[in-house]
Amino acid sequence: MNKYIAGVALASAIQMVSTAAYAASVNQLSDVRVRQAIAYAIDMDTIAETLLEGKAIAADSMIPNGAWKTEGLNKYTYNPQKARELLKAAGWNTSQTLDVVYYYGDQLTADLMVAMQAYLQDVGIKMSYRKLEGDVSAQLGKLPKAGSQTSAVKWDIAYGARAALALQEYYNGYQSGKSSYTAGTKELDKLIGRINGTVDVSAQKQAFADFQKYENQQLTDIPLYYQQLFIYQSDRLNRNGGAYGNEQFNYDWGILDWTVEPDKDGKQVLYTNTAPSQFFEHPWLNPGLNVQSKVGFDHLLTADGSLVPTKGQLAASYQVSSDGMSLTFTMKDGLKWHDDQPLTAADVLWSIETASKVPGINAVFSSTFDAIEGAKAFVDGDADHISGLSVEGNKLSIKFAKLDPNMLLTFSQFAPLPKHLLEGINTLELQQNSYWQKPIGSGPYKIAEVQMNDYVRFTPFADYHAGVAKIPEIVAFPSGQNDANVLKNAAAGRLDFGFTKSVGDVNALEAMQHMKVIAADIPYTRSLRVNNYAKKP
Repeated sequence: MNKYIAGVALASAIQMVSTAAYAASVNQLSDVRVRQAIAYAIDMDTIAETLLEGKAIAADSMIPNGAWKTEGLNKYTYNPQKARELLKAAGWNTSQTLDVVYYYGDQLTADLMVAMQAYLQDVGIKMSYRKLEGDVSAQLGKLPKAGSQTSAVKWDIAYGARAALALQEYYNGYQSGKSSYTAGTKELDKLIGRINGTVDVSAQKQAFADFQKYENQQLTDIPLYYQQLFIYQSDRLNRNGGAYGNEQFNYDWGILDWTVEPDKDGKQVLYTNTAPSQFFEHPWLNPGLNVQSKVGFDHLLTADGSLVPTKGQLAASYQVSSDGMSLTFTMKDGLKWHDDQPLTAADVLWSIETASKVPGINAVFSSTFDAIEGAKAFVDGDADHISGLSVEGNKLSIKFAKLDPNMLLTFSQFAPLPKHLLEGINTLELQQNSYWQKPIGSGPYKIAEVQMNDYVRFTPFADYHAGVAKIPEIVAFPSGQNDANVLKNAAAGRLDFGFTKSVGDVNALEAMQHMKVIAADIPYTRSLRVNNYAKKP
């Protein structure tokens, strides 16, 4: 009897070890119950009221509140007991520790990580957290090799944001083969295809509604909260009627006519932030987030403050066919890069082809370029060029194989790069090219001096096609998406313009007599990206 009992105990122990080993070898985040448990475990209503000082709304979808938001979604209201039950049903391995990464440098994010760690610990999930450094885009967005089901990124969960240029951007990145953290499914691809396959607004709304319901169940991203954008400026700056809008992107803000009061030495210098600490980021992922992308590069079209395309910028004119399947740009005469080389339609064609092979570009750009006739054959290496692109003199013609409802929006944000300086690069290593130490652009300001991790000095481009900017110098200091030095620099008179999504800075800026803050509603959602690919053996 004792031998029998001992044998049963041994078998049970072996089974427990085998079960634990199996649980450690698979990615349990691929179980939807685990993702739902994480959502239930985090009390976002309390976080919004406390850490976010009431300036954010707990989210139940990636799409913010408004005309395109679907009602009746599960809000995953704080329910730790429900979270524990889901984890138990999923056989959660309590010995593992989730690796959570983030890329913001502000105190609010650090506090949020501490709060998340406590909430998850309470239901039996251990997590550690770390800030990504260096080429963040590559660390977040590296794709698995074709056909592989094994993750190419090294994290379990990434805290970040999606600031949608078009609402499709919230979901296009979930398509099979396009996400670093979810493999995609046929059902997912079909839903996304419906979103992109029509220009009929009512049909688009229904497609978005169906996708929101699906994603609300699956939680590929766990939406946390929606937030406003806050634009701040000093009383030294006069925008002279220039519009305010979504500062994360590019719009017709009238910067050529901005003026700034002289300092004590009589110099007219505008101080701002978002200069680089290690290298300038290319403008094809976050097209208007950094100062160089905003003042150093131009676009074929421009847009208003709500990002509706309005008129030509580098393009003198454009024409869309009646069926929406072709688009022609006529470039302005005499366009130049900052090194005085001509900027031509050939630069734009080369830029589109190059961007088509660069990983991690903006999802709206990717959707537009993928829709061009011959794009797939070019990307797959079966053609030397995209057949739907052609140049004749100063005209660029684009033929589409499928309808893209956001083609004009793309070209109001997509910045061509100089072919004569970058032709022949390895597209997988675009960001690593030495060009990004002092990029040559086409915008109203050019780089006069770079002291990396200290400051960048910009001066007006004398041959800019729309005229010479009135402010003779812009000095930008390094920062990421949230600048830890905003308050210090603003108080010292070293910050005249910028924007923030860090609510911790807003009240302090509003209290400074020489600063004002303008709130802007934007499509902006913070979320947890959950890596549900298989783990590397």
